[in-house]
Amino acid sequence: MKTNRNMNITLILAPIFLSLLLSFNLNGQTPKEVKETFEKMYPNENDPDWHIDKNGNYESNFKIDGIKYRADYNPDGTWIETETSISEKELPFTIRERLEQDYKDCKIVEIERVRHFKKGLFYDVELKRDGKKFDVEFKVFVKKIKAF
Repeated sequence: MKTNRNMNITLILAPIFLSLLLSFNLNGQTPKEVKETFEKMYPNENDPDWHIDKNGNYESNFKIDGIKYRADYNPDGTWIETETSISEKELPFTIRERLEQDYKDCKIVEIERVRHFKKGLFYDVELKRDGKKFDVEFKVFVKKIKAF
């Protein structure tokens, strides 16, 4: 009986301890490779706040010209993505139009402009319908009509 009780306590405390551990600022513990990649990408930013996300990647929070950004890196220093929150007005017209057509019954919760190592530039729109949140990712394609 005592073993089950100890196991239950461990199962309850382990996630709490893990989340506390992951939420600590890791400036002194961020791998050199991660810091070097960050410094190459953002040479004028010298005070990022570092955290480990739920996937074990390193996440930096920083500002450029007063705008908040978040950049994610693999532990080996490989850049994954950089994102920033934007307003609905900052979305490209075609995306606003598509939201109005396909998601007019939804409430916009959050919008982020994301640059991703594989997907390139896209917009991540978090929506809420009937109390449930979900994300929709949009890409804007440019088609050359004519060159002069």
